[in-house]
Amino acid sequence: MEDPRVINKQNFLYPRSSYYGKLTAENLIFNANLQEFSQKVGFISNLYTGGKMSGEEAYFQIEALWEQLRHSKQTILGSD
Repeated sequence: MEDPRVINKQNFLYPRSSYYGKLTAENLIFNANLQEFSQKVGFISNLYTGGKMSGEEAYFQIEALWEQLRHSKQTILGSD
């Protein structure tokens, strides 16, 4: 059995919220991708705010994540 401290750490670092929309496999996958995008943008923002990353680097990383999410939406949901 896993240590409860590890589970709490996972929930703290990688929170997930429930999906309340139309229940399809495509929507669930895209929702997971959207939550991952949001989490990574938060990490990048924190690195920038803490002075560990330049504004330009943060911008380019977020832009790349946005393009991945956009491509994911087009691939999974078939819309632009």
